[in-house]
Amino acid sequence: MITGMFRHRHARKFRLWLWGVLALLGAGLALGVGGEEEERRTAVLLEISGAIGPATSDYVVRGMREARDRNAEIIVLRMDTPGGLDTAMREMIKEILSSPVPVATYVYPAGSRAASAGTYILYASHIAAMAPATNLGSATPVQIGGMPGVPEEPEREDRSRDRDDKNEEERNEGDASAEADEAQEERPAEPRRGETPMERKVLEDAVAYIRGLAERHGRNADWAEQAVREAVNLTATEALEKNVIDVVAESVDDLLQQIHGRTVKMEIGERTLDTENLQLVEIEPDWRSRLLSVITNPNIAYILMMVGIYGIIFELANPGNIFPGVVGVICLVLALYAFQVLPINYAGLALILVGIVLMIAEAFMPSFGVLGFGGIAAFVIGSIILMDEATLTISIPLIGGVALVSALFFIWVLTRLVGIRRRQVVTGKEEMIGLEGTAKEDFSGNRGRVWLHSETWSAESPVPVYEGDSVRVTGMKGLRLVVEPVAEETDTNKGAAT
Repeated sequence: MITGMFRHRHARKFRLWLWGVLALLGAGLALGVGGEEEERRTAVLLEISGAIGPATSDYVVRGMREARDRNAEIIVLRMDTPGGLDTAMREMIKEILSSPVPVATYVYPAGSRAASAGTYILYASHIAAMAPATNLGSATPVQIGGMPGVPEEPEREDRSRDRDDKNEEERNEGDASAEADEAQEERPAEPRRGETPMERKVLEDAVAYIRGLAERHGRNADWAEQAVREAVNLTATEALEKNVIDVVAESVDDLLQQIHGRTVKMEIGERTLDTENLQLVEIEPDWRSRLLSVITNPNIAYILMMVGIYGIIFELANPGNIFPGVVGVICLVLALYAFQVLPINYAGLALILVGIVLMIAEAFMPSFGVLGFGGIAAFVIGSIILMDEATLTISIPLIGGVALVSALFFIWVLTRLVGIRRRQVVTGKEEMIGLEGTAKEDFSGNRGRVWLHSETWSAESPVPVYEGDSVRVTGMKGLRLVVEPVAEETDTNKGAAT
């Protein structure tokens, strides 16, 4: 018995010792795997596709911050864009310039472009790269805000300068025409300055901005200015030759291989890139970025606004339905949020609201089309000029479809109103006029009783009426009807008397 207890105790110690050894081995393996993961260096890939807007900037900024938290070696912005909002572009550029992780913007795949805002982002990046058969340029800013089609008055200083130039030309009119022609040929073309004060302000601001980006990274600032003033473009090969970009690469792997060992200028100091054997990690937009991308689409924002407005109208017209009001409020709030971050022309928004008010007024205060179709015209014009950015416009077919539905609705309202005006009145005093009944007795003193509307009424008649005659109501005096015999019955009675 003692021997059995001794063996049991040793077996128990052995099992404890074995479990301890296994636990230590497991911890060592976990630490080894964790260390290997920490040592594995990464390159973060972000995708910019389509027009640059608030959703794009939100996705890129958050993705770059996540790359910083991952201690990534480099961030690759794979881009294909026609341009976008100035505010969104500048927010992204600020993040790029202050990023502790180098950023390589890569125009890819073949056939892609970095137009307008894309050119600025390319110039701001630590590495600018393009795939073959891609292009960049057309960086001229589009004026935002103001009343469309209303030219601004030139400055008085410019007018005075024009008058002085004209007088100078008249004073020099006696010079030799050959010398004047030769001087004209030798004179270089004047760079584009803008036709109005506002255009000049926007243009000069954009030129200074892109030249600053070019000078920061040692790229071709003169061509950058030309891209802004003249909207010129370059292919990938031409951009490399003109020192606009740093690399022409076939793929992301080729890009990482070519930029290995390059020195780039960071926010503070310089950094040598080590991009060999990097694990490429793509960060995709999360649900927030996807939702923002959907509701900031001008067409979606426009639909949300219309659903919101009509939902509230239906709720006010039929209180207690709840569902139209709830949906309308939610859609209207989402639309207002989208408009807050989109380049809205407030004149267009005001015309849309005026148009809706006029169309509602047509339903409550019929004007036989004047208010309704005037509202539709205001609504269509406002919808067309609602967005000021060329890359963020509302689809014309969508505007036409909404306007057509509104027009059909108000045509239906007009036809209903005309039908109601022509319909016979079915209640009140007016209802009784023209109804036919039967005399219950011979009228005495031109007065008697008639059966009408399943009721017995007191009646009077200017002509004799006999029991059983059919009579027609021609008027009312208080609660007494004024009747007259129906012609056929009168003729029959006269024939019987004869």
